[in-house]
Amino acid sequence: MFRNLIPLIATHFHVISPDLPGFGFTTVSKDYIYTFNNLTTTIFNFVKAISLSKYILYIFDYGSPVGLRLALKDPSSVSGLIVQNGNAYEEGLDDRFWDPLREYWRSDQNNLMFLEKLEGFVQDPKNVTCQYYDGVPNPEIVDPSGYTLDIALIERPNQPDIQVKLFYDYKNNVAMYPKFQEFFRSCDFPVLVAWGKNDIIFTAAGAEAYKKDLKNVTLRFYDTGHFALETHASEIAHDIIQLFGPSTLPQGE
Repeated sequence: MFRNLIPLIATHFHVISPDLPGFGFTTVSKDYIYTFNNLTTTIFNFVKAISLSKYILYIFDYGSPVGLRLALKDPSSVSGLIVQNGNAYEEGLDDRFWDPLREYWRSDQNNLMFLEKLEGFVQDPKNVTCQYYDGVPNPEIVDPSGYTLDIALIERPNQPDIQVKLFYDYKNNVAMYPKFQEFFRSCDFPVLVAWGKNDIIFTAAGAEAYKKDLKNVTLRFYDTGHFALETHASEIAHDIIQLFGPSTLPQGE
């Protein structure tokens, strides 16, 4: 996801981009329990293991509730925040995508009807590629390597089960939105909200909502969909460097 962005900003920042358990090539023990709290604990331990004491946090999609939980664990470590199509407000949850999941949240996690339906959804390649193309005015510019790798990785054993478990646990992220918003109200560092405005998973209303609680926020919309970095990496890199470049940070950070 960050393969295009990292080279554009790496001369300005020391960039660290771990895969979450269940994503990319990260491997964990077979008895790992996939919840957002556990993902956060893993990343928290990773951050401590590599002795990161101060950092700008880039959050996107599932990385948003993980990153914001991380920030709640150790708020003094965060010196800036970049939010790219990562939701923290209920108004950002588009009913077309989220209503079926809300129905699942009201059910038992092991409800066979939902399990079969959602595992089928996860494994259907069309539901991977659409996240890359929906809302993109010029879909021909989308590099197919991103979704081709996604499709290959989702075909590994146990991947549908992992994704469905996280679908169910996402309700606990929504329950934490008020805590995330309270954290925003305490922030005095700069925040960049960089958003693909045509996203139908996390809508533009969710981006606008950040302005309610953040004191030092810059909001940028790009004419693209959910995976904004697939089409607007250069523009997002420019905005990151402008706001967080070394010359703009307090000395020593």
